[in-house]
Amino acid sequence: MPRTVWSGAISFGLVTVPINVQSATEDHSFRFHQYHLEDMGRVRVRKYCEVEDREVTNDEIGKGYELSKTQVIPISDDELRDLPLPTAKAIEIEAFVPLESVDPIRIGEGYYLAPSGQVAAKPYKLLREALARSSKVAVAKYAWSGRERLGLLRVRDDVIVLHAMRWPDEIRDPSELLPPPVEVTDEEIDSALALMDSMTSDDLEGEEFQDSYTEAIAQLLDAKREHREPPHMEEPEAKPGQIVDLMAALNESVQQARASRGEDADVHEMPKKKAAAKKQPAKKAAAKKPARKSKSA
Repeated sequence: MPRTVWSGAISFGLVTVPINVQSATEDHSFRFHQYHLEDMGRVRVRKYCEVEDREVTNDEIGKGYELSKTQVIPISDDELRDLPLPTAKAIEIEAFVPLESVDPIRIGEGYYLAPSGQVAAKPYKLLREALARSSKVAVAKYAWSGRERLGLLRVRDDVIVLHAMRWPDEIRDPSELLPPPVEVTDEEIDSALALMDSMTSDDLEGEEFQDSYTEAIAQLLDAKREHREPPHMEEPEAKPGQIVDLMAALNESVQQARASRGEDADVHEMPKKKAAAKKQPAKKAAAKKPARKSKSA
């Protein structure tokens, strides 16, 4: 059973729901330490005091805010815990909004909220059922680790989940990353949609959604522990020269995607809107003929 990382309550108007917060995810990544390669001795980071020029223990270490190079304000954990915030021990629901109105880039780590004791069972179920029937999510404020945060509450498998959210000013403006203005044709968009259709999946349960990197690391460690030759990556198949033409690249991608699924890879099945072709000027309609002639050849 996962350990409780925070205890408090959900404040829903005048309704209070005592809860325990537990992490909803697990990290199965391999962790590597640093070693001295000559004798495989463990390399550790030691904490030194710059003033006394000696190693210090964790009991001697605290937090501080640097105003300048010569002035530091010490801050204790008790002072952070006793900040006069209404969200210090409660998750305060501020509003209910449609999930579609929340930009996914603002949604972070997820936590399960478990009712704390029998007294919390009924108000917990009340909030859970209200969230489920409304098809909305709750936006709340809470204070963890010395700062106030924004959170999103939703229902997953009959459990209320809290997602940490980023404040609006924590999201960078991507406008400077936009490419220079370019034009794309309706045919290119239709081909891209055909590629998306050939790569559509009903869920995320396939082999392509498994953690291949962690599996490869496990195989490498097993081989080295058993003094076997570690597995090597297979040489990729030789590919033709780089496809510069966008339409040709899309057509080739559709063929490969359909072939990988055991479907008919005939490009003739790609949807092409005849009505859209009629709307094109005569000059563009003529441009399609060489492509059909080349394919026929």
